[in-house]
Amino acid sequence: MKILTLLQARSSSTRLPGKVLKDLLGQPMILRQIERLLRAQNIGTLCLVTSTDASDNQLADIVSQAGIAVYRGSLDDVLDRFYQAALPYAPDVIVRLTGDCPLADPEIIDLAISRFLELGSDYLGNGLPPTYPDGMDVEVFRFSALEAAKKLAMLSSEREHVTPFIYKHPEQFQLANLSHTVDLSGLRLTVDEVADFDLIEKIYLDLMPRNPHFLLDDILELLQRHPEWLQLNQQIIRNEGYLKSIKQDTQNL
Repeated sequence: MKILTLLQARSSSTRLPGKVLKDLLGQPMILRQIERLLRAQNIGTLCLVTSTDASDNQLADIVSQAGIAVYRGSLDDVLDRFYQAALPYAPDVIVRLTGDCPLADPEIIDLAISRFLELGSDYLGNGLPPTYPDGMDVEVFRFSALEAAKKLAMLSSEREHVTPFIYKHPEQFQLANLSHTVDLSGLRLTVDEVADFDLIEKIYLDLMPRNPHFLLDDILELLQRHPEWLQLNQQIIRNEGYLKSIKQDTQNL
């Protein structure tokens, strides 16, 4: 099985513009995330998929200079961007990650890929339903499923968020979910707003100097010692961007 991991990122995020390039302990946030992703054993080739918009020039340059492949495509039709990015690699399996998850755990990513290969499903994620913290998201799917979605998906939310067409059609695709032993879905470890970044920075400042390879369990232990940190961003709605896209779908009908 040939595996291609596509890391989705852009600089024109509406709630926190330029978040992927914000300084996180002396490195752009996106490079901190890539450091963590490269410790995963099963991800195959890693490629950043960003847009051709001028706002993403600096992002593309920084990641390319770090030695990571970069593909640039449509700003709004991210589904097409993924499909076009994947074509030259002729992969069997796509791993989708997003660039707002600087605490991504390489062991969780490896586990998702291994489980996907064991089950032989068309799609496996860890959000159907979510039991991992927001920010530990990973999706694994067959290239053939991506190709079908690219041809058939019509709604703007399906084009912008890549995988909804796949997991909304269980009659067409075999779906699987990776669940945590404990429901941690209420924990927010992603970056959409300033408050999110403030929490991430606190975690990095504490853990990185003494344990640069820290994992989710280390983060959970730290937050048990500092429960007050969780008040920084817990008012923010999970998947707010996707919910807005669905609302836009209904307005366009």
